[in-house]
Amino acid sequence: MIKVLIVDDSPVVRTLLSHALGSDPEISVIGTASDGLEAIEFVSRNKPDVITMDINMPKMGGFEAIRKIMETHPVPIVIVTASWDPKDVTKTWMAMEAGAVHAVEKPRYLGDIDHDDALRELVQTVKLMSEVQVVRRWPPRVPAFTTPSAHGISKPVFSGIRMVAMGASTGGPPVIKEILSSLPENFPTPILLVQHMAPNFSRSFVYWLNQSTALGVSLAVHGEYPRPGKVYLAPDLVQMKINREGKIALTQDAPENGLRPSVSYLFRSVAKIFGKNSIGVLLTGMGRDGADELNLMKIRGAVTFAQDKESSVVHGMPGEAIKLGAASHVLPPDKIAEMLRMLLPGGSQK
Repeated sequence: MIKVLIVDDSPVVRTLLSHALGSDPEISVIGTASDGLEAIEFVSRNKPDVITMDINMPKMGGFEAIRKIMETHPVPIVIVTASWDPKDVTKTWMAMEAGAVHAVEKPRYLGDIDHDDALRELVQTVKLMSEVQVVRRWPPRVPAFTTPSAHGISKPVFSGIRMVAMGASTGGPPVIKEILSSLPENFPTPILLVQHMAPNFSRSFVYWLNQSTALGVSLAVHGEYPRPGKVYLAPDLVQMKINREGKIALTQDAPENGLRPSVSYLFRSVAKIFGKNSIGVLLTGMGRDGADELNLMKIRGAVTFAQDKESSVVHGMPGEAIKLGAASHVLPPDKIAEMLRMLLPGGSQK
């Protein structure tokens, strides 16, 4: 049985979520809390397998509670939110940075057309996230920049690179932020990005990323030419690729690996169109989306990166790629960013 703690200041929502999760034979709701302080106290005395957490609550909100729990008694935490106010959206993504592993939309009132779908999404997410092995998060510190040689890697020779393709799933948002925030506005290529997330979160993800990076981050638009120094995120529920004209194409093609957007779909198109003139980056995530296609990129001459196990929340996707020999380099996020900065004129490290 998957033991779940539900944290929300609304008694109605706690009852709704308790009923929805408890109706699944593999899930047992072992407790509820109305604020972050109650949640911290409960976790110190009990051992839930998963926590569902609201963001805005009295006494102590979700962000503060998540940070404290991940520093003391780490547990997979799923954010359940209904607020799209920019300040609250920022708190949601900050909570992901503090250690929450996923975010889903809070089920709406009973008569809403999306009510049942939202409940099914929540149940499935809780079951999947119960498999994530989280680790204790220490209070943040200022990162120290070192040269790649300090990690035992040689300086690569980048020539003719015209496209960077990046994919991530569980644990991806803070890693993507770390990488993009270290790249300057004169970064010489476009970046195409697929991040698996629940529907309706992509716009807030773009908003959050734009607070921390000099690059322009936007949702990709069908038919646009990707420009250097810009990041294009695949929108909800569509596949994203690059076509023969070098334009972004958004399609309703079938899911791959059960996913739309799919990293595999993007990487395959980049391998075909850009080949050796591209870079592939596969980050933390559950499953194997993108692994075979990262290998295809490498076979066609691309430089390929896979996130290392130690820094990954889930080492499924990059781990599968490493098993295939698909990664030219296996590195933590700060070193991936450092290597990408070598694309700058003169191989700048700043």
